[in-house]
Amino acid sequence: MSIVEAIILGIIQGLTEFLPISSSGHLRVVSAFLGWPDPGAAFTAVSQIGTELAVLLYFRQRIWAILSTWTRSLIDRELRSDMNARMGWYVIIGTIPIGVLGLALEDQIDSLFRDLRLIALTLIVFGVFLGLADYYMRKHRTLVDLTVGRGVVYGLFQTLALIPGVSRSGATITGGRLLGFKRADAAEYAFLLAMPAVFASGVYKLTDIGGNEYAGWTATIVGTVVAFAIGYVVIAWLMRFITTHSFMPFVYYRCVLGVLILTLVSFNVLDPKGGEAGTETPPPSSQGEQSQEQGGDEDGGERAADPEETGAPASPSGEPSPTAEAGTDPVTGWPIDPGTGLAQDPETGQYRDPDTGENVQLDPESGLPIDPYTGQPYDPLADSAAGR
Repeated sequence: MSIVEAIILGIIQGLTEFLPISSSGHLRVVSAFLGWPDPGAAFTAVSQIGTELAVLLYFRQRIWAILSTWTRSLIDRELRSDMNARMGWYVIIGTIPIGVLGLALEDQIDSLFRDLRLIALTLIVFGVFLGLADYYMRKHRTLVDLTVGRGVVYGLFQTLALIPGVSRSGATITGGRLLGFKRADAAEYAFLLAMPAVFASGVYKLTDIGGNEYAGWTATIVGTVVAFAIGYVVIAWLMRFITTHSFMPFVYYRCVLGVLILTLVSFNVLDPKGGEAGTETPPPSSQGEQSQEQGGDEDGGERAADPEETGAPASPSGEPSPTAEAGTDPVTGWPIDPGTGLAQDPETGQYRDPDTGENVQLDPESGLPIDPYTGQPYDPLADSAAGR
């Protein structure tokens, strides 16, 4: 992932995390619109740490009051009836459902749930639910009216956010509106409830950054910082906006975006499981055919690639390097494509530069890999031959 991509996706994350329109869905959709690979669940989870830091900063006095009162109430029984102490327990109890389901559905979250068709449908369906709850339900409860049971209901609605397109804030606010909470109170508890889950998810996914993920460490850090800055501005605006406006503008937006996605997928403009159709990395089968044409003999069998033909680096003794001779990346075990000098995942077609350890994509015009830091094409075979 290039720095430009990271900045754009960080802006999208910051703009959409607190609005009830799904930040994870927008990261996935914007990447598809621009023809970029899916940024991945790990980038999404870690970049959300930035927006949650914005929540921590915006609600810092409220959060400190909750933490300090709840901690002291563990010893001082008289404080246990205090609203801040109770809120600490409500946040803990409301976080349990998403923690359990998040671990149980991790594989689906990383794959099945990221299909653009599912994201489009959830944008529409849960947008309509939000609109109905916001328009028809009574608006009489405040956070003082929270109970353990209502906190659990909030938590169950938050689990719906495991599906990109639902929206964490949208789902929990919908739950709050169904329970009769006022808009500002429903939103405040939704943001407080999200903090433990988002921080835990982000820390848990830190180990996935830089491995087989498209986004490396530098891009993820940049995206997270940008998301923090934009997120703080958005949350301040939203808390003022909902005091005098309904959520209906967001409902209309969700429905229009969902219909647009379904239309583009139906006409093959967008690949529901990839980026923009026609710009994705060719599938492994076609890459294998190209490699066979470059490295196979006349009988169709495979032959070892000659380092002089491919430009693969040689050892000081003149023998092929271990990587070139073995034809696999020693870190991932992926086969080395002799045409590019890159390791390629035989299942997904993802390329990886064995020298830098970064996942890269190919430039559709030159066929060269794109440097994830500069965004410019480069030739790894030429660089290796030149000793760079």
